[in-house]
Amino acid sequence: MATGWAHEGAVLDQIEDTVTDAVRNARARLPTGEGADHCVECGDEIPAARRRALPGAHTCIACQSARDRRVVHTTLNRRGSKDSQLR
Repeated sequence: MATGWAHEGAVLDQIEDTVTDAVRNARARLPTGEGADHCVECGDEIPAARRRALPGAHTCIACQSARDRRVVHTTLNRRGSKDSQLR
């Protein structure tokens, strides 16, 4: 059900675009390159299984979990309709 000048399925398109952007953003934040043997935050050894599963890891699981809890999303949905931006 489209409203105004929006085409049929416009809301679904906005949702898909938002999810796609979030996935791209998450993939861009994945570690790359040479990993570390010891965590850069606490100095504990990074287990070999973590280094194999996530090449490029620089933090242990505990420190990475703490970092993930601090993530602040500051992106705006710029693909929304003009009406939704005026509200």
